[in-house]
Amino acid sequence: MKKPLPTICAAVAALGLAATAAPAHAATRHNTLPTKAARLAGITALGGGYAGWKQHAEPSRSTSLLVGVTAATRRTLGVDVSAYQGNVNWSAQWKNGVRWAYTKATEGTYYKNAYFNQQYNGAYNVGMIRGAYHFANPAYSSPVSQADYFVAHGGGWSKDGKTLPGMLDIEYNPYGATCFGKTKSQMVSWIRSFLNEYKRKTGRDAVIYTTTGWWQQCTGNSTAFNSTNPLWVARYSSSAGTLPGGWPYYTMWQFTDSPIDQDLFNGDISRVRALATG
Repeated sequence: MKKPLPTICAAVAALGLAATAAPAHAATRHNTLPTKAARLAGITALGGGYAGWKQHAEPSRSTSLLVGVTAATRRTLGVDVSAYQGNVNWSAQWKNGVRWAYTKATEGTYYKNAYFNQQYNGAYNVGMIRGAYHFANPAYSSPVSQADYFVAHGGGWSKDGKTLPGMLDIEYNPYGATCFGKTKSQMVSWIRSFLNEYKRKTGRDAVIYTTTGWWQQCTGNSTAFNSTNPLWVARYSSSAGTLPGGWPYYTMWQFTDSPIDQDLFNGDISRVRALATG
């Protein structure tokens, strides 16, 4: 289960949302209030988005179908975390078989995860292969500025064999219209520009995290990225289901949020290392 966010005032102080982090006119230009669904998922303020938040807002579902899924051969267990988890007990996660982890670093151009160092470095320190992710807000600012912000605040990459390429979390909008007020072609262009800037900055193709439903609705099921960017699909079920965008296979699959967001890498640990090495 997710930890509730602090009150808005406390969150501003604790998460470093300085007055200079967002333009003074942002409140009039952009919807910064979480939707009802987002509030049900524990998002109480701008900056609170996290991978798979909408699934958390939906009615509880049985996890009985997930029994044994992590024991599948040639798949490697991972987790993804954000500020909701606070300080993570990485030693316990390692003992539970987790071998890779992604940590939310940024959102838009206004938010940095205050727990990032503990989460990102903590995973590394126990031996995990780690990566960082950016929660996209295409309604707020340009894709280039968001990619630059991400790289500058934890989303970079180094060829150390332990750092995965950054992940673009592009999914349901917690603050308003599902597709962030963009047409399908505009959304594809936004995503392309973000990915191009990220690659220009780091030399790596970022991972794309999304859901099949959102991708179909908001990009028209675009096939523009299925040969360059690894797919991380979210589906809380016993299988990953129909994949979006013509991807022939998933690289990661977020399959549950209980007791923490859990994911499978579609390959053994050597494949995780290969993605990290580039």
